[in-house]
Amino acid sequence: MPGMGKVNAATVAANCGKSFPSIKLALVVGICGIVPFGPAKDESILGDVIISNGVIQYDFGRRRPEDFIRKDTLLDVLGRPNLEIRGVLAKLKALRYRRRLTAKIEGYLKILQQDQDLCAEYPGTTEDRLFEASYRHADDQRSCEQVGCNGELVSRSRLSTIDVPLRPAIHFGLIASGDTVMQSGEDRDRLASTEDVIAFEMEGAGVWDSFPCIIIKGGCDYADSHKSKVWQRYAAATAAACAKAFLDFWTPSVTQVIPQQAGENATTKLRTHYLPLSRNKNFTGRERAIAELQNLLFTDPNGQRVALVGLGGVGKTQIALQLAHLVKKEDKVECNYSVIWIPALSMASFEQACSKMISKFGIEQTNGENPKETFKRFLSSEKAGKWFLIIDNADHIDTLYGTAEAPGGIDEFIPDCEHGYILYTTRSREVAVSVAQNNVVKLSEMDDEDAKALLQSSLIEKDQMQDTALIDKLLHKLAYLPLAITQASAYMKVNEISVNEYLRLLQNNEQDMVELLSCGFRDSTHCDPSQGAVATTWIVSFKQIRAIHEDAATILSTMAYLEPKAIPRALLPPLGSEQKMTRAIGTLCGYSFLSKREDGETFDMHSLVHLATQRWNQEDRLETGIRQMAFRHIAEVFPYDDWDKRETRTVPIQQTDANLDIGLADACCLTDGLEEVSVSGEPDGLETDD
Repeated sequence: MPGMGKVNAATVAANCGKSFPSIKLALVVGICGIVPFGPAKDESILGDVIISNGVIQYDFGRRRPEDFIRKDTLLDVLGRPNLEIRGVLAKLKALRYRRRLTAKIEGYLKILQQDQDLCAEYPGTTEDRLFEASYRHADDQRSCEQVGCNGELVSRSRLSTIDVPLRPAIHFGLIASGDTVMQSGEDRDRLASTEDVIAFEMEGAGVWDSFPCIIIKGGCDYADSHKSKVWQRYAAATAAACAKAFLDFWTPSVTQVIPQQAGENATTKLRTHYLPLSRNKNFTGRERAIAELQNLLFTDPNGQRVALVGLGGVGKTQIALQLAHLVKKEDKVECNYSVIWIPALSMASFEQACSKMISKFGIEQTNGENPKETFKRFLSSEKAGKWFLIIDNADHIDTLYGTAEAPGGIDEFIPDCEHGYILYTTRSREVAVSVAQNNVVKLSEMDDEDAKALLQSSLIEKDQMQDTALIDKLLHKLAYLPLAITQASAYMKVNEISVNEYLRLLQNNEQDMVELLSCGFRDSTHCDPSQGAVATTWIVSFKQIRAIHEDAATILSTMAYLEPKAIPRALLPPLGSEQKMTRAIGTLCGYSFLSKREDGETFDMHSLVHLATQRWNQEDRLETGIRQMAFRHIAEVFPYDDWDKRETRTVPIQQTDANLDIGLADACCLTDGLEEVSVSGEPDGLETDD
């Protein structure tokens, strides 16, 4: 700008509007005077950054002999920010995003400070002095040091550490804008009290009504008479760093695309999609998970590779599919992605999908080139444009990275380039961390509201939802698992039974429940038939665990004969070393089969996984051996001569048809009577404690 003030700012804004008619956002960046204690008594210090959520012209009004009256009617005040700006500000005010913004500001500030010519170093806490509002500077032409200002200083808790560079804080609020320099601590506090402003500056009001606008200013003084230039360069640097960081979170809408000049190279590639799965019309809820994935993938500069991890059947594929279709139908230029869906069940399925994608995109293959190599070569090229790749069911780390016997996995053919964004879905936390490092989103079961909405959308007879008690029982029995809910509604539709009848089957006995959980369904939103049934999809995971981690499989099988909640670590079968035990438990937690409580020594097992594990043991003919091993270990943990505690302690042994707690004395005797355990779980000749 040619100078300070609203007129100069308005002139620049008008000229910019003529030269660039499609401006969607104007950032007014610079320095300001700050209010040391805001409306909420938040402490502001020099170098902090102020972001506007509104502007007032505090010098716009009527000057009378005895006072000044500001014009504040609806037609006189500046408008509030538009919906887009209010949306991004609301997001940045949230603690999580505020922390991200602060971290980005620190990073960009360090980059600026590497340029010594900018002189943007932190001046030090001893230079940050706040005098009482009533204490005035004696001579405007000389500094406080020259004049000898020695008034009482206001203490601030943030300045307790001497001369250590402090992290610039971010403050959102109203900014007072005018053509006068605020040099009065008393007037500052009065306006802050009556108008709820947190800073004073001189340009924002001139731009505010010309463009959608945000003011970002660094605090260089306290808007009092004790002005100093010591903080100006540092404050300008913090504001500049904040402006760049802010743009990392800003995704403007585009309402018009300016036609290109003849002969100009096109910058937007024609999009093509390979998305073999249909959109799930019954998809509901999960807004928070989708929003988090969108932010990590398309807003966070470090989030080009993201992993969605969770228990089989928890809805990872359906969320990824919903996001894929959202991106596919997006018509904004900056969101112009080709969407590609590739399953990672095996190297064969990956190669088959690559071949189909190459055909759909019309990509030429060189002589003898493998489809996987063509896939990577094309996506790595600028010709591909921006693309969004979903790698679904990346559950097996050997399939991704290969083995010593069969080197080379899927990851070898996944390009790493600036114009590509990748979402992995996986049941394995080990895989998630390997492919996405810190960008891992863990998916849990549905909440009550989303689960009810999913069930209602899946049922034919919607009036059944009116029996809330019955619906609550069903959802609790299905553990709020999306696949189990969808599977149940499909079973009810095929067999023409009601919710009440289905619930009765679930509650009949465990065998019926396991059989119901094994009854799959087919639809166009699953790549693999095993994904249509909860029990089936978990048995696939069980087999993977047995193949890669026998110790984890042993623990999982053993836990099928213990109560699924509050399992002490001492009851898990010994593995020979603490390292083996830690790794085995980590594997099971990574697949979400177990969850660790805060004490680190107690575990919970998913109730439906508990049932599926019993069936797995039966199918693999491991039931008798595993059960005997579990009972022997319990007898070792609770020795026979511990009779004095039998009235207060029980052993949580899971029964096949009844959940009974066996007394300590009975558990100890199991080593002698393992072959004589009856259906109720009691050794012959023994009685359980009441």
